[in-house]
Parts: sequence; C-alpha cells; structure tokens
Amino acid sequence: MLNPSRSCLDPKTSLKTAVPPSQLVPKTGLSPSLRRFLFLTAAINGAVIMIVEILGAKLLSPYVGTSHFVWTAQIAVTLIALAFGYWGGGIWVHRSADLRKLYGAVLGAALWLALCLVICEPVANFALSLPSLAVGTLIASAVLFFVPLALLATTGPFLVQVFTASIAAVGSNMGRLSAISTLGSFAGTILIGYVLVPLLPNSKTLLAVVLILAFEAVTYFVFWGKRRQLPVALILGGLSGAIGLAGVGQDLRRRVAFGEIAFANSNFGQLQVIDRHQNGMTLRMYLNDYLMQNSYEPTRGISLSAFTYLLPGFARSYQPVIEEVLCLGLGVGIVPMQFAREGARVDAVEINPAVIPLATKYFGFNPAAVHVYEGDARQYVRRCTKQYDCVVLDAFLGDSTPVHLMSQEAFRAVRKVLKPEGVLVINTFAKTEAGQDFFANSLYQTLQSVFGTVALHRTEDGKCFYAASPAPGRKPSIPPGLLARYVPMIRQEYEWALTNVPSMDPRHGIVLTDDFNPVEYHDAANRETTRRRIVANALRH
Repeated sequence: MLNPSRSCLDPKTSLKTAVPPSQLVPKTGLSPSLRRFLFLTAAINGAVIMIVEILGAKLLSPYVGTSHFVWTAQIAVTLIALAFGYWGGGIWVHRSADLRKLYGAVLGAALWLALCLVICEPVANFALSLPSLAVGTLIASAVLFFVPLALLATTGPFLVQVFTASIAAVGSNMGRLSAISTLGSFAGTILIGYVLVPLLPNSKTLLAVVLILAFEAVTYFVFWGKRRQLPVALILGGLSGAIGLAGVGQDLRRRVAFGEIAFANSNFGQLQVIDRHQNGMTLRMYLNDYLMQNSYEPTRGISLSAFTYLLPGFARSYQPVIEEVLCLGLGVGIVPMQFAREGARVDAVEINPAVIPLATKYFGFNPAAVHVYEGDARQYVRRCTKQYDCVVLDAFLGDSTPVHLMSQEAFRAVRKVLKPEGVLVINTFAKTEAGQDFFANSLYQTLQSVFGTVALHRTEDGKCFYAASPAPGRKPSIPPGLLARYVPMIRQEYEWALTNVPSMDPRHGIVLTDDFNPVEYHDAANRETTRRRIVANALRH
C-alpha cells in the first residue's frame, strides 16, 4: 500500500502542478555525441538487415534458384530471426542496459556474416542434396542468416531502453528510433537493389557489410567503451575482416579455376562466360546462376546448342515466309542473329541490360543488326502496335520461364502482335511423363484457350518446343533447303521432333491465368531435378 506521505502527488493538486516536466523526462546521461552515434547505429543496422535479407537470396540463387520457395524461405527466416532478436534483446537489456552488449552483438553479426562467405557453397550444396529443395533452402537460409539477423534485431530494444529514463518518454523515443531504423532499411533496400547488386559481386557486397558492422562496433569501444575491452573488440573486428577477405579470395580463385573469362552480377542473377579448351577447340559457355544457357565456338562463330537451330526451324515449319520477328528474351543474341542473317527484321526484348555487353563481346551479337528494347517482355507486347510473322519466347530466369509470361492474359497480348498466319514458338523445360506433366499440359491448355493451332514438339532427349498460331488447322512442313543447313545431329533432332508429337491429357493440367498460376508449386520436383543435375555438372568441371 502506498504511503501518502511518500507519494509524489498531492491529492489536492493536479498532475501538471505536482510534477514538473523536467521530472517526468529526466536526463538519460548520454552525451550529445553518443546520442548521435546511437541514432546512426539504428539507421545502419536497419539498412544492414534489409541488405542481408535480399543479398541472402542472391547468394543462394546460383545453387537453389530464384523460385518463390527461395524467397519464401529467406523472408520467413528473416522474420523469425527479427522476432527472436526483439524478444531476446528485450530480456537482455532489461537485465542490464549496457551498450557494450549491443556492440558485442554487432561484432558477432559481423563475424558470422564473414563466415557465411566461406561456408555458403557447402551449405547450399547440402540444401541441394536434400529430397526437398524447398526444405533445403529453408535450412540453408537459417544456418547462414538467422544468427546475424537476430543479433542485429536486438538494436531496437536496447536503444529504446537506453534512451528512455521515464515511461513518459517511451512513445517519443520508440517513434523516433523506429522512424530512423525504417529510413535506414529503406536506404539499404534501394542501395542493394539499384547499386550494389548490379555493380558488385555478391561476395564483395557482403564483405562491405561485414566491414561496416565491424567498424561501427569498434568505433563505440574506442570512444565510449572501457579500455580493457578495446583489444578484444579490435581482435574480433580484425578477424571478421580477415575471414571476409579470405571468403572473397576463395570465391575469386574458384571462378578463375572454373575458366571464367567474364563476370557480371545483375538483378536477374549471376552471369558468367566460361572458356574450356579441349581437343584443340575452344568451348565457350554462358551461365546464369551456374545454369548453362548457351554454348558457342568462338573460332568458327557458331552455336553448339541445339535449341538455337530448332527455334528458327520450327518457326519456319509453320510460317515459311518470315520478314518480321519478335524475340522475347535476347539470350546471348544467337537466335535473333540467326533470323537477321536470314534476312528478317528482328526486334528483341531483354529485361537484363547486363547481358547485352556480354553477348556483343563474346558471342558475336551485333546490336546494329537487331533492335533491342530493354524492359519486360510482357510490357512490350502490351504496348506494341506492330505485327510480326513470328514471335519467339525464349526467356528464362534460371531454370524456368517467368510465370507471368505463361498465362492466358500474356498469350492474348502476344496474339495481338502476331499476323493472322503468324506463329509463336516457345522454348521451355517440360516433362511429359505421367505424374510429371502438370506444366506441360497446363501450358498446352492455356495456349489452346487463345490460339487456333497448338502443337508440342519434343526431341528425343527431352527438349520441348511449343508452336501456336492464330490460324486454325496449321500443319508443319519442312521448308526447302532447311535440312541442308543442319549438321546430322541437329537434323535428326529436328526431324524426330517434327513427326513425334506427344499426346496431351487435359485432366493433368489447367488453364493458367494471372489470378491462378501454380506452376512453380506443381513443377517444383522437375525443376529441382534439372537444377541439381546442371549445377552438379557445372561445379564438377
């Protein structure tokens, strides 16, 4: 029971007259310089949390892909780590509001992120070895990023407690710190999305994050910590930087040993050009997140990938006279250049501008021969007023075509830019075996809902090409002189696929729409198998 004589309030007086404002919000004892540094800490750590969340998915994508499973895992781990950090940080600071604990946590986060540079590949390979890649990705993300994100999340509870000396100040301090941290997160998101990913390798970006966190923590111990703890902080900060540098060096050595002659990071994956020398011939490969997208012999200037011949071949099987071509997806420019050499006027839409200089320098692409439009393919066809004899859809993000290009609405937009007798040809990965054919059947049904003629041509080794035309009843035929252009292996694939058309079962698929397009879920097992095989083959060499 309260003793009235000890109470700060006289029952005959009001709160305003009994307790002066100076007593409601007493001073915290923080110097102006330390206050400014703590606000800077809130901004930096807020930025780093967002950078790590986005960068984590980018670091894992060369191994596990960029499907919604990957982003779901990364976002889920980030959220649970933040929740754990907020909760644990609150308990921790309640026991003792000692800022040395906070900056020790920042050093711990820096050290753990530095280790991520060294262990990312084995952890990601472990994820690939698990039966479910979705589960493996969740585990890999948790192993790599849960601890540093949780440690950084303790910043909020710590700073609110340190800044607040009275309950009356909780709201204002919480609001101010939340705003500063959120602005930092905004800046970090913009920085990673528009500056760091396009300009720096992911390993160097993570190293920069490690050094920033280490510098932040060491700065606190230099100016405001106790002297006996400064050597430990310097050692841990230096160790974080050393491990991070070792991780970047390991990544660089691996890429050199891989035969890399060109590298570009981008918002759409890690791009590499690899040269291999065998039997007196140079084999040049273009890889996106370790998945080979095309192969080329630079000495003779020819493609070594069958699809670059089959796409124009199937197009001319349905439309012998092709004067105007639209390529949705540039690749490294081999297919557009093939149409251009045959006399067609070619427009190409490419969403990733980082591809164009690689295609020009290493794969014989001539920007003067093809009109290249940088942007999303779907946006282009929606705004396009031209009509084409042929549209080639050869757009891939990692191991699959982006789902927003595989819907009924997307194909209606494509049909609008096709001439009445024109043809759409699609290159994609699809399985036609029972139990694995959801995507193959769904894409077939979706095309049927828009076009008059639809056919699936599948080669003996499993390459799938869809052909669709607004005109009903179109039948493919071999154009004169076409077979003479092909080497025997390509000729055999083309002839076999043209005559052996797999049957489709409408019960095994649906019409894909913008509102409901569950392809990534239903086709996940097939894509996991493809990714494991291709990545394992790439890393083995």
